[in-house]
Amino acid sequence: MIYVLYMTSPTFHDPGVLLRILQPVMLADFGEQLFREQTVRRRGIYTIPVVVMLMIYQRLNGKRTLSSAVHWLAQHADSLQPASERCKRVKEGRISSSTGGYCQARQKMPTLVAERVTDHIFEQLQAQLQEQMPEVPRPVFVVDGSSLRMPHEKELTKSFPPGHNQHGDNHWPVMRIVVFHNVHTGVATRPSWGPMYGRRAVSEQELAEQALQRLPPEAVVLGDANFGIFAFAHAVQQTQRAVLLRLTVSRAHKVLGQAPPRIGRRVKVIWEASRWDRHTHPNLPAEARVTGWLVSCRNPGKRSEILYFFTTLDLKPSKIVALYKLRWNIETDLRSLKSTVALRQLSSKDRAMAEKELMLAVAAYNVVRAVQCLAAHSAGLTPRQLSFSAAQDAVMAAWPDLQSAPSPTKFRTIMDRVLPLVARAKLPKRRRKRSYPREIWGHGGQFPSRGSSPSKGAGA
Repeated sequence: MIYVLYMTSPTFHDPGVLLRILQPVMLADFGEQLFREQTVRRRGIYTIPVVVMLMIYQRLNGKRTLSSAVHWLAQHADSLQPASERCKRVKEGRISSSTGGYCQARQKMPTLVAERVTDHIFEQLQAQLQEQMPEVPRPVFVVDGSSLRMPHEKELTKSFPPGHNQHGDNHWPVMRIVVFHNVHTGVATRPSWGPMYGRRAVSEQELAEQALQRLPPEAVVLGDANFGIFAFAHAVQQTQRAVLLRLTVSRAHKVLGQAPPRIGRRVKVIWEASRWDRHTHPNLPAEARVTGWLVSCRNPGKRSEILYFFTTLDLKPSKIVALYKLRWNIETDLRSLKSTVALRQLSSKDRAMAEKELMLAVAAYNVVRAVQCLAAHSAGLTPRQLSFSAAQDAVMAAWPDLQSAPSPTKFRTIMDRVLPLVARAKLPKRRRKRSYPREIWGHGGQFPSRGSSPSKGAGA
């Protein structure tokens, strides 16, 4: 696959975009507008820009504890606030190592701030870090869903009910999230979320429709068969964006209304809502329909399987397959988000704090992606050729120096040392198939459920 890289600004290789999102002093300029919209503005040590930066640091730090963020603040507080806004304790170096103040500041920070900051970081990076395929001169975003486990707290259990199976109710509340990722750079939009189980459970398709408006206007939406339904295709069309969705065999036959096209061919179709579509989505307008192409292709990795796609892109079937192959990138992106950035389980104990933790965790992930992309372009590579984990390690190693950089020039000097290190962390090329099958280990025996056991006598 050949990629065409292009710059939207002559300062593309200039890490100034990181300067604008990595330093609270710079973030404060953006935050002034947010502060005017809020009724309370925190003063003292834990101002809103400092709290945002500490939450990003906490997510990328290995321990991910409140204490690690507070101790780092105690050693670098001078660099986190302008001299004119430093409080007395910062000037005198009397910052407590207790986590109480930071904990309260996190809770009091409005959720809107975390939302706007996450969007601001995404928009800054998306405007600078762009690459594309020659046939599709637009950013391509792939959508997928996942689930996050949460602490067993009364409020969270009510908002995000645990699931259940044949053994009974589960213990942990579960949040369902859906996020769009740029297939080339890996940069992610602010996710949408909701309960995965219970009466108010939401589907991945509903959450994806909510997240559509956060994409660039010219974006192409890419989805697997889970999103290859009429309601989602119609929702994408209503936003004036292009779409490429995989269809199941039965749905492809219903869309076409006749025998599918020959393998490697495409047919112009008008996709109309079925009776079932209208039953499950009663808000669909009576005239709802989507015009596009139904494409039939052979699976390159499994020649006996035939793939069916619906798209509004005017591309040859071979180009459609090449574009859809990029969908797999979101699997590794979700792995980086949930494992490397440790978002598999949230630690907050109330809904508002969990939502802020989730959004700023995505912001932290995007910061690492930005460094990875800059390093790749400085070395003439693509971002997918570099290790996300190594980029995160490099960011955390340079974090104190980046935050305390006295000037943009010094900041760029530090980044000039970081980027070559990240560029050397190339992922290996697999020339052979895996030496072990991709299978799942068994769960073993079933332990009894935890509960109150009957009291036993002294002689028992």
